[in-house]
Amino acid sequence: MAMQTAQLLRLLTETQQLNVKLIAVNPPYRPQWVAKVPLLRAIFRLVPYFWQLHQACKQTDVMHLMANSGWAWHLFAAPAIWIAYWHKVPVIVNYRGGLAADFLKQQQRWVLPTLRKATTIVTPSAFLQGVFAQYQLKCRIIANIVDTSIFKGELKPSLTAAPHLVVTRNLEAIYDIATAIRAFAIINKQLPDSRLSVAGSGPELPAMQALVNQLQLSNQVSFCGKLDRQQMAALYANADIMLNPSTADNMPNSLLEAMAASALVVSTDVGGIPFMVEHQHDALLVPPAAPEQMAAAALSLIAQPELAEQLVTNARAKVSQYQPAQVLPCWLSLYQVSEQANA
Repeated sequence: MAMQTAQLLRLLTETQQLNVKLIAVNPPYRPQWVAKVPLLRAIFRLVPYFWQLHQACKQTDVMHLMANSGWAWHLFAAPAIWIAYWHKVPVIVNYRGGLAADFLKQQQRWVLPTLRKATTIVTPSAFLQGVFAQYQLKCRIIANIVDTSIFKGELKPSLTAAPHLVVTRNLEAIYDIATAIRAFAIINKQLPDSRLSVAGSGPELPAMQALVNQLQLSNQVSFCGKLDRQQMAALYANADIMLNPSTADNMPNSLLEAMAASALVVSTDVGGIPFMVEHQHDALLVPPAAPEQMAAAALSLIAQPELAEQLVTNARAKVSQYQPAQVLPCWLSLYQVSEQANA
């Protein structure tokens, strides 16, 4: 979500049609030692955030709120909606993430009244639109943006002999990076020159490093840490296959970026993923927590260059609908409609 926010901010600013101000929920702590004191750091983060929202609403025509489930909703999204409502500023809630169904089911008593104060709810996928429809909440779909001027590449000859596989999700339990590592272990037994790059950060890093050592793959697996946009584009351009082992998801931009860079996609079929890619047309889909099936899918692409080429061609055609020229006008139109609705 952070990369989508940064990208949208840049593109909106470049239009020179809008004056856009970003209010971050996680700026650096000042002084830095505050970060080590749990209760104090919450106060130092939330109080300035609420104050900035209050001040910004005095000179704002429309609020575009990037929101997802969990504590982030309660601490950051919900207060923003109520502050905007108090100031009579229209709010577009841009809801993301694959955990919305469980979150709404468990927290509907608290979440639904706030969501109903939004002027418009926008999701990037029909999957999330369906989740909200269960609670009589209407959503508009505006797709994620993939900048193909940054994410680009070609199918590489290394695929059949020394494939480079990548995982580009945060190292958190929900993304089940262990399944991708175990799948790679199976692939590496058949193709000893294969290698895996894991890009991302998170609390699962020590466990994943231990798993790599346990499987004796320390020379074949690299942990790249958190990459910026240009570094991620370079990684995809150098990759043959992207593995996405997530256990819950909505519309991960990482898949679209990989597809734009001509990296083959092997993903779990959870959440909104089957709404964005089609099995055996532009990606291969497997059940979650199934390393054997994930490995078999990847190996089938390596063994069938014709299939790999077909998937890459179809994937690049699909990604064309997510380019800024197609998506940005949808946001500009919605901002105008939202502002007029509150006039």
